[in-house]
Amino acid sequence: MLKLLLFYFLFFSLPFYAQNSFQSTFEKQRNLPIFSKNDPHTFSERNLVILDKNYSDKNSNQWLINPLMPNNNEPSSDFSSLLLKKQLEELNHITPFEISHNPTLERFIRVYLNDRKESISKLMDRATYYFPIFEAYLDKYNLPLEIKYLAVIESALKPNATSKSGAKGLWQFMLTTGKQFDLQVNSYVDDRFDPLKSTEAACKYLSSLYTMFNDWDLALAAYNSGPGNVRKAIKRAGGKRNYWEIRQFLPQETRGYLPAFYATYYIFEYAKTHQLEPTNSALTYYEIDTIHVKKQITFASIQKNIPIKKELLIALNPQYKREIIPYSKNQKYVLTLPKNLTTIFIENENEIYQSSQTKSHQTQRIEITKNNSYIVEKGDNLNKIAAKYSISLEQLKLWNGLQTDYLITKQRLVITNKKQKQHAIK
Repeated sequence: MLKLLLFYFLFFSLPFYAQNSFQSTFEKQRNLPIFSKNDPHTFSERNLVILDKNYSDKNSNQWLINPLMPNNNEPSSDFSSLLLKKQLEELNHITPFEISHNPTLERFIRVYLNDRKESISKLMDRATYYFPIFEAYLDKYNLPLEIKYLAVIESALKPNATSKSGAKGLWQFMLTTGKQFDLQVNSYVDDRFDPLKSTEAACKYLSSLYTMFNDWDLALAAYNSGPGNVRKAIKRAGGKRNYWEIRQFLPQETRGYLPAFYATYYIFEYAKTHQLEPTNSALTYYEIDTIHVKKQITFASIQKNIPIKKELLIALNPQYKREIIPYSKNQKYVLTLPKNLTTIFIENENEIYQSSQTKSHQTQRIEITKNNSYIVEKGDNLNKIAAKYSISLEQLKLWNGLQTDYLITKQRLVITNKKQKQHAIK
């Protein structure tokens, strides 16, 4: 799986460097109000920061695309290599990962701290929402909780992140790998974008990789480049199985994958030490709930009956590709909303389903039959056919689900939405 990255941060000037993790800062966010003062039913702009307001930017982290090059900023003289070595040793005592100081890891940490400042607050804001999800599933599968930082490397915690290679979601699953771990992908739904389902799939995949290599460093490397590339690197290294010893034989992206992961782990755990913290965005995972839909519904109908911004509705339900939640007797589909709005949904449930049904009927393409269709002849075009049967071009394209004006000879097109034919049809 090909991936991506970006991040962080501010100067650090504290004279003492006792560990103070991001988690302690996160705990302070839970009781913040999630509605604006002017309108108790409308979310404030602050809430959108957590889930990345700019959803037009679907690229995940750009770090793996661009070389990690330090600028001319001078690092703080108080932050010595000896201090960093001590802090990494402290982390090593509380994790199953093998964390040790080396020049490569130190370089990553220093470049992040000096050059990647702008993104850190948003990144930590998103973490307040997504980390509880990750931790719950990691605990369920008895995996190290530190793996939650892997999603930072994979997608910068953007649930709709898409790589150039086609990997998608928080955990950057390719289509075939996602299906292998029960992620559904169809015209309406892409479970790779679903935070809950994709996280569970990632846990299953990582569990299988650890079983394969019996080493977490190698398991993470295999998550990035595939187990085949890791096996090749081990063979080229003469059978050595230490990541740092086989690193030179791995794909270029994977050579930076583990250092980036450990650097991210370190920075989040020592965030307060370096004066880094979230910007106090309000919405957290503990303040949302899910509703099992009983019929197909559209986002437009939900917005019509519930005071929620479109950006937030999409951010909470990124798996629905067409802003439509389908319904199936054999498959459960859920709508995610802030808890405060679930009551409003229930109160307006009938209206939401009714308006969604009307909208669906208005936009649904019509099934082709012999009596409602026309066979395209050489020289035909959509305008000509629409005029021939006294319908609009928009109707013709809508009934046939056409996105372009391109036609093929002998193609059959629906030319009426009436059950009884009204024209001579060839």
